[in-house]
Amino acid sequence: MRRVLAVGVAALVVSGVVVAPAGAVGAVGSGGGPEADLAYHGVASMAGGRVDVRFTPRNHGPSDVPDATVRLRWSAPLANGQVLPGGCARSGPRVVLCRVGALAADDLGAPIGMRVRLKGAPSEVLLELDTVWSGGAVDHNRANDQQRVLVLDSGDEYYF
Repeated sequence: MRRVLAVGVAALVVSGVVVAPAGAVGAVGSGGGPEADLAYHGVASMAGGRVDVRFTPRNHGPSDVPDATVRLRWSAPLANGQVLPGGCARSGPRVVLCRVGALAADDLGAPIGMRVRLKGAPSEVLLELDTVWSGGAVDHNRANDQQRVLVLDSGDEYYF
């Protein structure tokens, strides 16, 4: 187990994704840092087992966020051999972590987009996004940085 965990953490470090263990200083929801309000809004669609996701991070403030990481979780496992955008890495069979980077108060971050393939051909998938690292900032409004969207294999776009 230690070898698998070490390889997974090393892969995340090499890819530039910053991840903190649960309860670490600066993890979302922890107590003493500056306050910021992160949010993610975008669109997802699925056709033939391929899911396209595009979203833009936003910091509603009042403080800057020096760095952030968002987690994307699918209810179905991802196929092997995914090509992910820079700053993103798999951290499990159904999970991708993406570095958001620094976000100034009341500003938008760089859009993040990816296409992933799911194992098999599910007729639907639940996609969940949430912040797992906020660079020391505390987010008291977790409602808008925790998104859940049901995506049907119809080619239709679902906004969140």
